[in-house]
Amino acid sequence: MSDKETAPRVVLVHAVPVAMAPVEAAFKRLWPQVRRSNLLDDGLPADLERAGRLTPELHERIARLVDHAVGIGAQGVLFTCSAFGDAIAAAAARAPIPVLKPDQAMFDEALQAGRRIGMLATFAPAVPNMERDFRAAAKLRGIDVDIESVCVPEAMNAARAGDTVRHNQLLVEATSRLAHCDAVMLAQFSTSVALDDVQSVLACPVLSSPDAAVALLKKQLG
Repeated sequence: MSDKETAPRVVLVHAVPVAMAPVEAAFKRLWPQVRRSNLLDDGLPADLERAGRLTPELHERIARLVDHAVGIGAQGVLFTCSAFGDAIAAAAARAPIPVLKPDQAMFDEALQAGRRIGMLATFAPAVPNMERDFRAAAKLRGIDVDIESVCVPEAMNAARAGDTVRHNQLLVEATSRLAHCDAVMLAQFSTSVALDDVQSVLACPVLSSPDAAVALLKKQLG
């Protein structure tokens, strides 16, 4: 059998189409042999914004996506939308396979980078839960850390319209507010396309979630 035939199968669950290309690129760089399948529910962000919170219905919807991944033979699941952390964690707790939130590996990298961490986001509903989860990860490790977030929703609108240049420009313009940080995290998978541009104007490390997530999944399954 070839390496491709014996490699684990990973299901990637997306809530926005613009998250798909960045994680696909990360897999091609870091773990090209893995077998990948994609699930897209692009109604999730609008339904979350409409509800204003993660409702029981949204929790169940996330759980059904994990159940489907398990049903088609996945050995691991990676979510690429950071706004559904609590629902993903609940689904992961009862799943028979590893189920990763999109940002947990990036958080680990950030906590090793310093004590003043910035986060550059484009989807406002994701920010409060990500900040809470980041602080919880720091507390679990006994680390005293500050996190400061800057959200640029106009950049998400540009990305959805296919204007990557404008998306990256808007994020670069916002980085001056985080120049004092020890590291800056790009909150959404879709923002990772701006990694090089943002890094070019910051002295501190800029971290993206796709590379970190793929590396962690490979460690767990590879």
